[in-house]
Amino acid sequence: MNTNVALWVGFNLFVLAMLALDLGVFHRKEHVVSPKEAGLWTVVWIVLSLAFCGILGLTGYWNHEQSLQWVTAYVVEYALSVDNLFVFLMVFAFFQVPLVVQHRVLFWGIIGAFIMRAVLIVTGTALVQRFHWLLYIFGAFLIFTAVKMAFSKDEDAAEPEQSLVMRLGRRFLPVARQNDGNRFFTLEDGRRKVTPLFLVLLVVETTDLLFALDSIPAVLGISQDAFIVYTSNVCAILGLRSLFFVVASLMDKFHLLKVGLAIILGFVGLKMVITFFDIHIPIGLSLGVIGGVLLGSILASLVFPKAAETHGLPASEPKREDAEIEG
Repeated sequence: MNTNVALWVGFNLFVLAMLALDLGVFHRKEHVVSPKEAGLWTVVWIVLSLAFCGILGLTGYWNHEQSLQWVTAYVVEYALSVDNLFVFLMVFAFFQVPLVVQHRVLFWGIIGAFIMRAVLIVTGTALVQRFHWLLYIFGAFLIFTAVKMAFSKDEDAAEPEQSLVMRLGRRFLPVARQNDGNRFFTLEDGRRKVTPLFLVLLVVETTDLLFALDSIPAVLGISQDAFIVYTSNVCAILGLRSLFFVVASLMDKFHLLKVGLAIILGFVGLKMVITFFDIHIPIGLSLGVIGGVLLGSILASLVFPKAAETHGLPASEPKREDAEIEG
């Protein structure tokens, strides 16, 4: 087995082992994840991720440029995940998913994300390496997405109950009338059926896929190395669950973060497009710009707090009673 294959296999085995340890040991008993516990796990995942990059850099497998590419891709993916978390919050609030069950839904959502992103990343890197002009298309797409994100409003998002995946699920799957604890499948009227919680999982998976269509082209604008793109993505989404519980109560405070994310997407898109003119922005400068914009948007949110609003969707008051998920 050559070194490259060994790294791919070793990385994925380590990730699966950590996930098994997470669900089978630390979260074997369902419980509400406290901010303190979530914060600790967030730190653990960040340290493990940076240690992974550091080991490959110190052992000489990656040079300084590749290590910087990985860190930049990781920061971009982690930052874009925050917007993903906001949608997860809306979905959980809309369907009244109990706090004690949310970790389980996010866990299996991450498993599905690994598979989908692996396919997208391997396909995307292979296409870009063969057809370099695709970078310009990806870049233009990111600029368009950035403009759309900057001027979009939270209330513009469609209700989860009206999403295509939810309507198709209710039409083609046998759905139980109510949940069976934290299970995705149950027996009802002598038939095996999916629970409403399974439909929520489908919405989470679909949401992650849609966000991947933005984030993966953004990371491809930083590196076209499939291993760098894949591992930075996986390391970022590994910490997504714990980060969710950390920032769940802070989303309104960081109201300008969406603007910062839009600027980051636009910057990466522009960075990809201008390579057509043989203009290349150093990866160190890119990391500085991305980190600066991210930090600036967070600080600006704290300095200029959002005015109180009454049209939000409180977690305790779902928008539609018929969409309620009974714990």
